[in-house]
Amino acid sequence: MLLLVAGLYPLSEVVRISVSTAQYRSVGFSLDAYATLFGDPYYRRVAFNSLWLTTGTTLVSVGLAVPIAHALEKYDLPGEDLLVTLVSFPISLPGIVAAFMILVLFGNNGVVTALAAALTGSRPTDLAFAVSVPGLFVAFVYSMVPRATLILRGTYAEVDSAAEEAAQALGATPFETFRYVTLPQIRPGITGALILTFRTGLAIFGTLVVIQTLVVWTLQLSRELGVGYDVQVAGAMATVYFAFTFLFTVLGLRYTSAEVGI
Repeated sequence: MLLLVAGLYPLSEVVRISVSTAQYRSVGFSLDAYATLFGDPYYRRVAFNSLWLTTGTTLVSVGLAVPIAHALEKYDLPGEDLLVTLVSFPISLPGIVAAFMILVLFGNNGVVTALAAALTGSRPTDLAFAVSVPGLFVAFVYSMVPRATLILRGTYAEVDSAAEEAAQALGATPFETFRYVTLPQIRPGITGALILTFRTGLAIFGTLVVIQTLVVWTLQLSRELGVGYDVQVAGAMATVYFAFTFLFTVLGLRYTSAEVGI
């Protein structure tokens, strides 16, 4: 019943809206909204922006999460509880708050910007990058690294430490041990982290409200409803978004299951 009320019914209504011939009623049938979505170069550029930004931030986030999770699970770090709290903290922040933190750190009057300007003798406005594509990239990564780290920490808990110790006893370097022993065991976790962070990146909206330097799918969807109020195009965008995310998740989970089976 919950799946029907909270999932299937709203989705069916969104699909009906996307093919409706009336602006405010679900009547008739028309594919004009989809023709606009796939035929207009503007919407193709928005889709491209979404894919490259999400892919880039996903790869960077998981790339950072692997050594973070490795350090937290394999070494007795001083102040480990505090480190775990700091790494996990961004998960509790709404996207808008995370974006404001980027402004506070890297904006024209940001803390890091002011410090860098004082050390280099440059003008703060020449160093600030918060309201730019790099600033948006950093804001996305800030929100996504903790999610990838939590998944990978769970994966590291299942790693066979005896195999690692055996490899080191046979003369393997720490890097060789990680590459040939640890990495194959955590690969399913890496795949899961890639899936989760990629989906997170596609769904981020609050950050984009503050740092509107790049138009991506979620921001454009909001604009369709708020500015032009083109509900048919908005419905088509929501439908395409759901279909893409669903297929991506299914394929990703199948790949993960295949790896686990191996």
